[in-house]
Amino acid sequence: MKNSEKIYCGPERAEARSLLYAMGIPGEQLGKRPLIGVVNSFNELVPGHFHLRSVAEAVKLGVAAGGGIPLEFPAIAICDGIAMSHKGMHYSLPSRELIADSIESMAIAHGLDGLVLIPNCDKVVPGMMMAAGRLNIPSILVSGGPMATGAGSHGEALDYSLAIEAVGRYKNGEIDENELEEVAQGACPGCGSCSGMFTANSMNCLTEALGFALPGNGTIPAAYGARLALARRTGMRAVALVNEDRKPSDIFTREAFENAIRADMALAGSTNTTLHLPAVAHEFGIALSLDDFDRFSASTPNLCKISPSGHHHMDDLHRAGGVQAVLRELLDGGMLHGECLTVSGKTMAEQVEGATVCDHEVIRSLNEPYSASGGLVVLKGNIATDGAVVKAAAVCEEMLRHKGPAKVFSSMEDAVQSIYGGRIKKGDVVVIRYEGPRGGPGMREMLAPTAAIAGMGLDKDVALITDGRFSGATRGASIGHVSPEATNGTAFSILRDGDTISIDIPGKTLEVQLEPDEIELSGGFFDYAEKYGLVTSAIHVPARIAREKSAEIQEAARTVYRALGCAGFARVDFFLTPEGEIVLNEVNTIPGFTAHSRYPGMMRAAGLSIDQVIDSVISLAVSP
Repeated sequence: MKNSEKIYCGPERAEARSLLYAMGIPGEQLGKRPLIGVVNSFNELVPGHFHLRSVAEAVKLGVAAGGGIPLEFPAIAICDGIAMSHKGMHYSLPSRELIADSIESMAIAHGLDGLVLIPNCDKVVPGMMMAAGRLNIPSILVSGGPMATGAGSHGEALDYSLAIEAVGRYKNGEIDENELEEVAQGACPGCGSCSGMFTANSMNCLTEALGFALPGNGTIPAAYGARLALARRTGMRAVALVNEDRKPSDIFTREAFENAIRADMALAGSTNTTLHLPAVAHEFGIALSLDDFDRFSASTPNLCKISPSGHHHMDDLHRAGGVQAVLRELLDGGMLHGECLTVSGKTMAEQVEGATVCDHEVIRSLNEPYSASGGLVVLKGNIATDGAVVKAAAVCEEMLRHKGPAKVFSSMEDAVQSIYGGRIKKGDVVVIRYEGPRGGPGMREMLAPTAAIAGMGLDKDVALITDGRFSGATRGASIGHVSPEATNGTAFSILRDGDTISIDIPGKTLEVQLEPDEIELSGGFFDYAEKYGLVTSAIHVPARIAREKSAEIQEAARTVYRALGCAGFARVDFFLTPEGEIVLNEVNTIPGFTAHSRYPGMMRAAGLSIDQVIDSVISLAVSP
């Protein structure tokens, strides 16, 4: 029995049917034709989504032609390019969960039998796939397609990443304001996801590798009629998937995710894929880690250098054979699981059988790759014990190995100001901490500082390391996702200006040159709220600071915990920064009390004295 039959059929569901009749749905179709939700992330704020009305209309025509009833509803979409470098970026990554939550809510509440998911940009693609995993009803995805490559006044290729780098060139005096505006006018010529292998296009390409979208989804340009034809075929397949009872769990297997990681390495996709693929896999009960990406990177050649890794763009990749041609190369090399099922009804091997490479400069063969290993590399070391990620395909030869003094910043804005202010010199390693998932919060993208480094002509001389993340448009020795993040009171939090940082991308290491006892974390543990049976928390203090301020730290910790106990707090995690400041990280209250903060369950009080922290914490506790 279909979901819709349970919700709308039978005498006892007459009131539910009446509401569908109000929208003009014929009664004779209910219970006989599947209800297909068409999730349209159209809006007039994001160029990648501005044209999705026409895509959704084509999908609905396909659903109707296939014998289903299309029912459209919306999903939000945030443009990372517009949200960049201001408080809006705090909301970008969390929006992925909002998208998944909202689709899950709508599909269950309204008894849908299947879904067609229409995303295009960044968080929308993984958010929609996460929803498919939670619901596990027949689903298929078709995106809006990539934007055309832009062009400058002299005919040179332009894209979004070059537009933001142009700001650095302007600050450096290389171009004037009129020339900067010419770049802005030419970089993004029309609708679609920005034209490089940035996060949106990376994820859309990987939907083909996962088998969750029809061939061409990743590369058919947004403006092509072929995109609308793909949407119509997708709508028809959605109905067929319901009739075949083919569910997302049949598609999203561990082998399918391994195919996606292989394709990611061959394409040199965005570093954000290391966030999104594990999140999608989690919804299917599959654990993916950075170690999986590292393992497949070592054994998968890099076959493509699409912007920002090289001068090719998405329309070049499409003309060269698209994602299917890349997958065919990998399959012929024994690197894909050809038995994986796809939403087309074919296995992966059957689907790529007719694919061919039309331009071997855009898609290299396995015998002549751009590099023997994948486009993404996982680094580990004493300041990234759980790993960090770099898009090695976009790093120039000179920066694959680098050693230099740290210039440490506690926010992206401070770093950008220093870069544009000329305070970053050749050989430096820019360190931006407290920008991780908890510290940001929201793990903001760091495209502004990396583009500033490139625009100022320092991309062959300066590296950047952060516990935040990067835009897929980032190039250079930009190392992100440092884990554990600084806000957890880790070794990354103790770095100081002048500490020597050693980066070895081929060797996969990231180290600060300090003695082990200088970076060892030590701390005192204090019991509290014992009657609630709660786990003891801790104050983590770097050893190099503990030696200097041992007595002060221990007394401060006791004072804070006494204050928190009196205030009714059940759990507080905080740590001392190298400057001797307390950072309050996570706050939960015991029953009967409420913590009020700008971000629920999380407050950052960096820059406050110990007394101010105590006062702030106590003021958050409100008796009912």
